[in-house]
Amino acid sequence: MNTKLLMAAAVAAIVSFSCTRSGKADVDNYSPVEGRIMSRWAAEVSPANAHPEYPRPQLVRKEWKSLNGMWDYAIVPATSSVDEISYEGKILVPFAIESALSGVGKHVPDTCKLVYHTVFEVPGDWDYKTVLLHFDAVDWAAGIRVNGEYVSEHTGGYVPFSVDVSAYLHKGKNDLVVEVLDGTDNKKQPRGKQVSRPHGIWYTSVTGIWQSVWMEPVSVSYLDSYYCIPSLADGSVTVYPKLEGEGEVTVELCSGAVGFDPLKMKPGKVLAEGVVKDGSVKLTVGDVEKWTPENPYLYALRFTVTKDGKKVDSAVGYTTFREIGTKVDKNGFKRLALNGEPLFQYGPLDQGWWPDGLYTAPTLDAMKYDIEKTRDFGYNMIRKHIKVEPSSWYYWCDRLGIMVWQDMPSITNNKEHKWDQNAPYGGTEWDAPEEVRKIYYKEWGEIIDHLRTFNCIVVWVPFNEAWGQFETAKVVDFTKEKDSSRLVNAASGGNFFDEVGDILDSHHYPNPQMRLWAKTLVNVLGEYGGIGLPLEGHLWQPDKNWGYVQYKNGEEVLQTYVAYTDELIGEVKKGCSAAVYTQTTDVEIEVNGLMTYDREVIKMDEQKLAEANRRVIASMTE
Repeated sequence: MNTKLLMAAAVAAIVSFSCTRSGKADVDNYSPVEGRIMSRWAAEVSPANAHPEYPRPQLVRKEWKSLNGMWDYAIVPATSSVDEISYEGKILVPFAIESALSGVGKHVPDTCKLVYHTVFEVPGDWDYKTVLLHFDAVDWAAGIRVNGEYVSEHTGGYVPFSVDVSAYLHKGKNDLVVEVLDGTDNKKQPRGKQVSRPHGIWYTSVTGIWQSVWMEPVSVSYLDSYYCIPSLADGSVTVYPKLEGEGEVTVELCSGAVGFDPLKMKPGKVLAEGVVKDGSVKLTVGDVEKWTPENPYLYALRFTVTKDGKKVDSAVGYTTFREIGTKVDKNGFKRLALNGEPLFQYGPLDQGWWPDGLYTAPTLDAMKYDIEKTRDFGYNMIRKHIKVEPSSWYYWCDRLGIMVWQDMPSITNNKEHKWDQNAPYGGTEWDAPEEVRKIYYKEWGEIIDHLRTFNCIVVWVPFNEAWGQFETAKVVDFTKEKDSSRLVNAASGGNFFDEVGDILDSHHYPNPQMRLWAKTLVNVLGEYGGIGLPLEGHLWQPDKNWGYVQYKNGEEVLQTYVAYTDELIGEVKKGCSAAVYTQTTDVEIEVNGLMTYDREVIKMDEQKLAEANRRVIASMTE
């Protein structure tokens, strides 16, 4: 592993650290680590059923192979040679080593590295020129070896990366080793709410592979990715395909459906098509079906790559016709607008943590459940809080009609500078070291590049509450340059220096109250609530649980929640255009969730909760 690139400072600090080891584990005797609460879906997890679903619904090919399952692992000093490693047990990929579902449940000190090993075979019926090995997320720095050869490395814990392993493959069995370094709270790498010592609002660290590992055969020329920018003015969509190799891409925009599934459903009637070699192609339909929370219509996309007149690649994807923007309403307030019409955006703060899988939902159905319940609760938006989810999560938001505010995972807290959310120019920015800035821009840029395919995302949030907030205006410009089709919420609840970006975002706990108002921006309440209710039998730990305010039963929680919605409607009438309630579920010792951490209990009457939420959404346009 290239230690200069992969956190050389952390490696150099090691002299005599002894990493924890244990005996061998039998793959046939896999079981989750006991001692914590589990979700109902944990019982479905096994070495043969570890996220077996196709992991990339936005770009579907027929042939692929999952490498999820039982791998060897070792925790060793970071300077250890791979050739000298004796693997100490088995780990279930793609669950992080700290999680119960990994079967290990260990912490990896930042003076150590986590090493994975597995053996795989390329299916004999694959007709290919190139084999891509996909890692959908590895936290944080990964080095990849195939059959003893060092192939590639990657830094960044939140985006997929692919490795062309064609030149390293043998017939039959192939050896794969992945080395991982993760400094977690080293004030250099984005890590969201992970810390080495969990407490309060800070949660258990996540190290190593935490999303699917898989491979697929492709030609020398193939479609790597794409994104789309729709225009409702003329009923067109501009498609930006990224082609690897030489050739041209034919793009067909086809009819789809509400609930269109690119894995199971064929594209419908071709509505428009075009060919592109480099750049983009504009496809015009005219009269289109707009994507809305009530009618989340997905159009099918079919891609065909040709080289020298021969078809070499094909794939299916999807897009939507929706535009996010702003509009001044009849009262003179600047509002968020969907498809040119003001719409109050209201949803929960969604941490995306699980008691059994930590960063990784135990199953696809479990991951879908949180989105479905958010919709059932009457919300139309989710703020994905300082975490990035697997591609399937965003697909289901597209499919179910849930808008998403996407946070950048923070690098550090606000201890490096002054945080003052009560007055413009009251705080100070972090004088982030140059190395930190480079890491931030690299990873934030990669996150935007990866996620802009999903039209459910309507707002980018580069900073949260001044945690690691630096050169805000420049970061906003960078975000806009990467994607000008969405709005930018510069710093949700953070320091307000200038009217940069599109949104001024206040946080206030527990009741909803705007701290500041901007004249030229959209005003939103990016966090409020935190009504706590600890429920015995559904707690991460039996005592010392934390909430902004705590109550004894669901009736008291509902009464307070409804009272808060009445206050929120008052803020809406003053110009507030969106709100985020804390939070979807309890997380570790936080008991502020609408649901318990194990998702077994919805803490309020669901129908009354939905009625209150829909009343808030309607209040802006009444």
